[in-house]
Amino acid sequence: MTVAFWEAMRRHPLRFAFSLWPLRCWAFLLSGTVLGFAVLLVLAALLLLGVGLSVLGVGLFVLMTFAVSGIPVAALERRRFRLVQPEPLLDPHGSLPGTGAWPRLRTRLRERATWREPGYALTLGVVFTATGTGSAALLALPAILTATPVIVWAIAPDTVMPVPGSPMAEPVAALPGTAAGLFGLLLSAYLGGALTGAQVRVARAPLPARDEDLRSRVIEPTRSRARLIDVFEAERRRIERDLHDGAQQQLLALTMTLGLAETELRGQDSPAAPLVSRARDEARQALDQLRSLVRGFHPQVLTDHGLPAAVAGLALRNPVPVTVDIDLPRRLPAAVEATACFTVTEALTNATKHSGADRITVVGRLHDDTLTLLITDNGRGGADPAAGAGLQGLADRVALLEGRLVVTSPAGGPAQLRLEVPCSG
Repeated sequence: MTVAFWEAMRRHPLRFAFSLWPLRCWAFLLSGTVLGFAVLLVLAALLLLGVGLSVLGVGLFVLMTFAVSGIPVAALERRRFRLVQPEPLLDPHGSLPGTGAWPRLRTRLRERATWREPGYALTLGVVFTATGTGSAALLALPAILTATPVIVWAIAPDTVMPVPGSPMAEPVAALPGTAAGLFGLLLSAYLGGALTGAQVRVARAPLPARDEDLRSRVIEPTRSRARLIDVFEAERRRIERDLHDGAQQQLLALTMTLGLAETELRGQDSPAAPLVSRARDEARQALDQLRSLVRGFHPQVLTDHGLPAAVAGLALRNPVPVTVDIDLPRRLPAAVEATACFTVTEALTNATKHSGADRITVVGRLHDDTLTLLITDNGRGGADPAAGAGLQGLADRVALLEGRLVVTSPAGGPAQLRLEVPCSG
């Protein structure tokens, strides 16, 4: 990451001196001097109070405050660096838990960045304050020399003496001092840029997020995603069990009862006989649909034999002929197999109902620990993923596994659904 003002000073030195960069650099240096002095006073007070009150037991809390005092200082510094560095410094701290002071403090104390930032606060209070004070003094001298004619005119002749023993009688006599001051201001532009560049280099170590900070922040979303998948799987099993033990058994009992009623009415000239027969047929159809729905949740063959066997079973029951070519060297994680099987089920259902296809192919391979499934049909195409919630729901489910779903369906066909899911871990 290249600092913009440093690059401008290196490539176009003269243009840099007459741009806004010197003003921004000096604003950065002087504001850092003021902030550093304030930080130094606060840190010194916290340290003295902590040591002094340690005999009473209260000093531990004061010293803990000293330990985390670098967090607000670093946050302010990351904002202040926008004066000279357009690219923002990435915050190394993760999000805090919902409520409670102690969980928040415990989270911060576990982060490595928390222990880097007090060191930067001390550097800001001691080194940067001293450097800024000295550089401000060096900046003041050429500024005063440049304004000498105005000073001579405003105060009185024969009073201002840039050189001891040689008072100036009129403003014109101070013009050489103005020339020297302008030259000093020109040099101070580069001095300010160099000092700012040095401070930016020092701050790059503790202030922005490092790789280990980002990795620690990825852990919790990954765990949350895994917990969400487990919740979905548990809910699916509960619904499947309820349907199997509840509604399915009741429909089976209703079908049997209607069958007995049909037997009793057989041979009788009763107007209820055809109604009972039709009700039994409809109950049987509802039972078949419910059984198909339960199997679609999570086929038992998927648990016992894996994805290729489960997809082969789906292909045998599909009204449109399906060619299956899935060659996997090993069993995949359960969540991946369930998502892939559900995706194939939805794709076959959509192709059968809406595409008008008479041939569907399913190809699956495992490359570089990533499962790739291609479901292709020779239908009319024109599927719009945004038109319904089906494909969007599939995409959301695949996204939980950090995978992706790509639908290609030009008008006239063929249509293809491509699933890619990582299988590592």
